[in-house]
Amino acid sequence: MNGPHQPAPEAPLSDLTAFIARLPKAELHVHHVGSASPRIVAELAARHPDTSVPKDPELLAEYFTFRDFAHFIEVYISVVDLIRDAEDIRLLTYEVARDMAAQHIRYAELTLTPYSSVIRDIPAPAYMEAIEDARVAAERDLGVVLRWCFDIPGELGLPAAEETARLATELPPDGLVSFGLGGPEKGWPRGLFKPAFDRAIATGLHSVPHAGESTGPQTVWDALTELRAERIGHGNNAVHDPALLAHLAERGIPLEICPTSEVATRSVSSMAEHPLPQLVDAGVTVTINSDDPPMFGTDLNTEYAIAARLLGLGAAGVAALAKNAVTASFLDPAGKAALAAEIDAHLAAWPA
Repeated sequence: MNGPHQPAPEAPLSDLTAFIARLPKAELHVHHVGSASPRIVAELAARHPDTSVPKDPELLAEYFTFRDFAHFIEVYISVVDLIRDAEDIRLLTYEVARDMAAQHIRYAELTLTPYSSVIRDIPAPAYMEAIEDARVAAERDLGVVLRWCFDIPGELGLPAAEETARLATELPPDGLVSFGLGGPEKGWPRGLFKPAFDRAIATGLHSVPHAGESTGPQTVWDALTELRAERIGHGNNAVHDPALLAHLAERGIPLEICPTSEVATRSVSSMAEHPLPQLVDAGVTVTINSDDPPMFGTDLNTEYAIAARLLGLGAAGVAALAKNAVTASFLDPAGKAALAAEIDAHLAAWPA
């Protein structure tokens, strides 16, 4: 859906919620460890009693309430520390896919941070074997197609960038399609990571760095010029630069918008002030994503409902938004066509 959003015809909210719940979907911005459900996090915490992470699922909601973006990173790393062996990785990956299947997510590009596991003494070959075993099983058992984005944890600097690029280029798993950059933006200019991205891009991986979430439009420009970004993770602050908006719209560079996450980390002051409508009105291609869903008390269905409310969409508009993610994905052409057709069929079968 490129271009101005249109007011939706009035329809009961419950009907639209039901439409979204059954809508076949693709998700492009969702983190591996950040997708661990409270049940799995609590189970891992119980297995690793030296952690500060609560072992009671009911206490995790309070633990996952963030003061700011830096506090979010601190909490996120504490959960990463619970993933200590290949079986933890395999279990987490498969269970994330199970949660996706329950939401009718057919395809997901899951952002992984292998460096965080390798430096915790999980051998890289065992890591790759674990995620691939889970990927194959998820498609076979659950009908969820997973692909990987290997993500640099930016706060760990150049050693992390170099090792992530090495893993992505020398030990790439079959499902790897893209190369990313996460962590805090402040103090970590995008250009610092150019050599790692150049190495990954040279092997055919797509560039999908985070940018313009907690910093301004210049970070997005830097991601485009220095890292040759094909999609932008978040990018919500692009709204403050009309020239950047025009560039994104003209080049068809999608933004991976995660509404609840962007408010929870204080990157956007409130949902009422979220720039999603302005981005769409500027003709920018947007996709809707959940980022770290259990940590933010959300899921992809909820994010679509929020987007529908912000944009004034009915079922047809929500379906078009879902097709944005299919088009912007790195799924093969036949897979894109099949998923788009499934979305169209869902809309056609839905009562007016």
